[in-house]
Amino acid sequence: MRTPIVAGNWKMNKTISEARELVSEFVPLVKDMNAVEIVLCPPSPALLPVAALLEGTDIELGAQNMHWESGGAYTGELAPVMVKEFANFVILGHSERRAYFGETDETVNKKVKAAQNEGLMPIICVGESLEENQAGKTEDIVSGQIKAGLKDVGANLVIAYEPIWAIGTGLAATSEMANDTIKIIRSNLKELFGQEDAEKIRILYGGSVKGSNAAEYFSQSDIDGALVGGASLKADAFAEIVVAAQNEAVK
Repeated sequence: MRTPIVAGNWKMNKTISEARELVSEFVPLVKDMNAVEIVLCPPSPALLPVAALLEGTDIELGAQNMHWESGGAYTGELAPVMVKEFANFVILGHSERRAYFGETDETVNKKVKAAQNEGLMPIICVGESLEENQAGKTEDIVSGQIKAGLKDVGANLVIAYEPIWAIGTGLAATSEMANDTIKIIRSNLKELFGQEDAEKIRILYGGSVKGSNAAEYFSQSDIDGALVGGASLKADAFAEIVVAAQNEAVK
């Protein structure tokens, strides 16, 4: 039985004061959700103040990115040890990082290794574009990202399948489509880590997840939660998704 994860990726949103307000509203709404692992991933300036507000709760903190080096002349970057001071999770390889900042499967692989070496739990994002999806290349693209991004790493990780065409567009893969692709991902994980470890790895769906469709995703056999973007920026909307995950977990 894999404990579901609902992670909120705030992206480049929320000032520190806005982050404090959001967390203060959100925490009371999910205080009894003990069958779900909840992770908040604010922008880096808000990591410390959000960490302070989460003390005494079961809610985890994650960073949205980090560098693979332990320190040095990398202006604007966060080292793994810096992330570890506040967070237990880190999102790696998000499609926006790949599209806008030149990240590749190779750099993602370096980051996964660095995160694991520091004891961080990486949430590794994979997914295909609309053109790739329409050309029937989803399996090839996603399998390639898994095999290259996870080369020679440990099995202590989380995967987030986020079809690029469903991120922030209002479009979403059907729950059956998402589950089918996630089964392909798990098959690749079995090749890399073996059956036992692959069955323990949690695979999330991301892409226009909201309260009205979350339960449909969480009812699928291989979907172990969600990486949530826009809906995580509103306390009640994000809490609704957490409740859906909790309800499915305790069935």
